[in-house]
Amino acid sequence: MEAASRIPRWDGALRAAAVERVGRVTAVVGLGAEIEGVPAAIGDLVVIGERPGVHAEVVATTASTVRVMPYGRLTGVAAGDPVRAVRSPLLVPTGRGLLGRVIDALGRPVDGRGPIEPDGFVPLDNRAPDAMRRARILQPLGLGVRVLDTMTAVGRGQRLGLFAGSGVGKSSLLSMIARGTEADVSVIALVGERGREVREFLEDDLGPAGLARSIVVVATSDEPAVMRLRAAFAATRIAESFRDEGADVVLMMDSLTRVAMAQREIGLSAGEPPATRGYPPSTFSLLAQLLERAGTGERGSITGLYTVLVDGDDHNEPIADSARSILDGHVVLDRRLSVVGHFPSVDVLGSVSRLASRVTTPEQKAAATALRSILAAKVGAQDLLDVGAYKPGTNPKVDAAVAHEDAIDGFLRQGIGEPAPAAESWARLSALVGLLGVGRATGGV
Repeated sequence: MEAASRIPRWDGALRAAAVERVGRVTAVVGLGAEIEGVPAAIGDLVVIGERPGVHAEVVATTASTVRVMPYGRLTGVAAGDPVRAVRSPLLVPTGRGLLGRVIDALGRPVDGRGPIEPDGFVPLDNRAPDAMRRARILQPLGLGVRVLDTMTAVGRGQRLGLFAGSGVGKSSLLSMIARGTEADVSVIALVGERGREVREFLEDDLGPAGLARSIVVVATSDEPAVMRLRAAFAATRIAESFRDEGADVVLMMDSLTRVAMAQREIGLSAGEPPATRGYPPSTFSLLAQLLERAGTGERGSITGLYTVLVDGDDHNEPIADSARSILDGHVVLDRRLSVVGHFPSVDVLGSVSRLASRVTTPEQKAAATALRSILAAKVGAQDLLDVGAYKPGTNPKVDAAVAHEDAIDGFLRQGIGEPAPAAESWARLSALVGLLGVGRATGGV
């Protein structure tokens, strides 16, 4: 027994006494560096220069050299500088001690509130739950946003994309969800955000109440591409640790597009060939790996909400198209609604939840479909309405939409600080459809 208790100490002593292989930098090109003399595999960490040095991650290898991307600046790094392998994997802090805290991609606190007190540490790398062991998505999750809870109902463990151009209200919508969701924990990843916007989001949009039940992982736009990419995976790993405990988690990532851009920088720097719009092939496989890690497990769930910054409001650009094919639904934010002060600027007819029918009752589905049919009828007659050529009585759905435009608009709009429990939202929708008086009676369901 005594001998057995000494084995860990002997192992530690042997590791400490082992000969350390020191390599060297052979070239510094673009965003990364090439090194030789250090055995390393993809994903391993190295330290460049004298301690504390610059930490870097291996992104490509050949028979003689290794390509690394830094977690910090390469200023001052030159060919011939020493390189040492880091013998421990990259770890991520987890546990309820992180609630209310803001950390960077490496798990270090950046909110000025002292050290964090995690329950433990887990490796950053993890596998998605086995497809046959995932629990089915059958229970709704209230997000606290009326138009989302009713018109694009979300299930516990669903993955939903928020598609929009810049400045259309994505961050504000995420803050509403963080404050109003029924989930146990919110994990928010701010990837590639402007440094100015981070504090504004935390203090103005999220607020003390929202932050208290959230964990925020930040990597601003000026940080190296590896840090931006790792912020997305660190947030996902933290959410996974809560799911493994049986909790229902909301994982919000702003934005998935900037994650893809970070991988584009890494892939091109590592020598990958550019493909569609300059994105290398690894970008699209990485998106699938990241998004598949959300969802349900054997117990617990991660409901993923990913913003997608569409380039030039083009919803068919490569990242948006790839994300839409992987996710379980998409919400489109319309710039035309945003500029007239309609918030949240959700295009109801352009938004789809693939699991809405599984997480709503027949009555709820009928009410949502009835309102959709009325909105679609009004859009179809909009040109006639604009020029005054529409004749009342031609279409009862259009008549109802025009007569009760303010009531419909009031239901679809919601203030940032206005709470909207899911049960209350469904009651309001039922009352609205009853007021319109055309849904169920005219085959709108």
